[in-house]
Amino acid sequence: MTKLKIKTGDTVRVIAGDHKGLEGKVVRVLREKNKAIVEGLNIISKHVKPSATNPQGGIVKKEAPIHISNLAIVDPKTNEVTRVAIEKDENGKNVRVSKKSKQVL
Repeated sequence: MTKLKIKTGDTVRVIAGDHKGLEGKVVRVLREKNKAIVEGLNIISKHVKPSATNPQGGIVKKEAPIHISNLAIVDPKTNEVTRVAIEKDENGKNVRVSKKSKQVL
């Protein structure tokens, strides 16, 4: 598995695909598939069979994963997309830093 620079809770913008230009918060990161689920984006309709928890069944709307390469982190200071660098802080711990504003994410 690869180490990803996008984490749960980050605000990201879609930079390619059907939802290009839209922003949302990362709900979950699927490291083994290099994908992330973004809140309110890439909504699909899933057909659900009736079960004990859902006796009616029917069609459920839910978010589908988006590939990490189609997402970019939004810099909280400038509100623009930015790349991320990994640097050491004063305690020697690795932190994520915005390339545009040099602010710790």
